Amino acid sequence: MTTLGDLLKFELNASYTRETVTLKAGTSYPLGSVLGRITASGEFRLSSAAEVVGDEGAEVAIAVLLEVVDAMDAAVTGLVAARGPVIVADAALAFDASIDQPAERTAKITQLSALGLVARTTV
Repeated sequence: MTTLGDLLKFELNASYTRETVTLKAGTSYPLGSVLGRITASGEFRLSSAAEVVGDEGAEVAIAVLLEVVDAMDAAVTGLVAARGPVIVADAALAFDASIDQPAERTAKITQLSALGLVARTTV
């Protein structure tokens, strides 16, 4: 089982880097989930490889979930790393099922890096 220590390798200031967000209902989110924000609702969901009708905007990765969240029955809040400087372990990241090609995974990691959320393969 992945722990927060397995995922989070460096964080400059938790008061700055973390936010509480609302996660879309219908999913159990694992620790390390790579998330995007749905433009219309502001809710977060697993960031998909391409735009999903009704969840537009979430295809851009903008946060990493720092806890396990069960949102199967209703939308609930969760704690995320939303801005850096933060270093996370690449192997501990959890991606949407649509991220099934190395290039798609690299694209998500690049999107996170733009926000200072840096994934490292060896930390």
